[in-house]
Amino acid sequence: MNTSTTSFKQRYYQGSFTNMLRWHQLEKLWEQVKATPQGWYVYWIGKEVPTIPVAEAELHKFIEEIDKLLRHEHHYDYCGIVYADNPEIPGMIKIFDPHHLGASCGTCGHVIPPGWLLSRIPPEPIVNEAILPESRKRWWRRLFNE
Repeated sequence: MNTSTTSFKQRYYQGSFTNMLRWHQLEKLWEQVKATPQGWYVYWIGKEVPTIPVAEAELHKFIEEIDKLLRHEHHYDYCGIVYADNPEIPGMIKIFDPHHLGASCGTCGHVIPPGWLLSRIPPEPIVNEAILPESRKRWWRRLFNE
């Protein structure tokens, strides 16, 4: 991905993404991210925008915890709520919150943003007007010792 000619917002709003429909596809995606752990920003949409990439240990912890959260709270035998710009060589991954899905395609009149974003491009603010439950806030604070 050439980040010098492609802005974050262009990738976020206009980029093409592939759905990780099956859990094994998500597992393979996590393996790809772990294989190249440097340079990843972890952004909880609607919160403070990260200004530096996370350390490798934080990235691995985030992947482990978000995977647990998705499998526990997305009560289906398929994933379908994680999208990557390129599953083989990911540069941006949208992770939708199982409790705030709405119509992510925008058919209800507005697009629901992802809950979290992994990106190699420094992120820019994205508005998320959803009310965040206290349990989600505690999960994030525990994850990043905030």
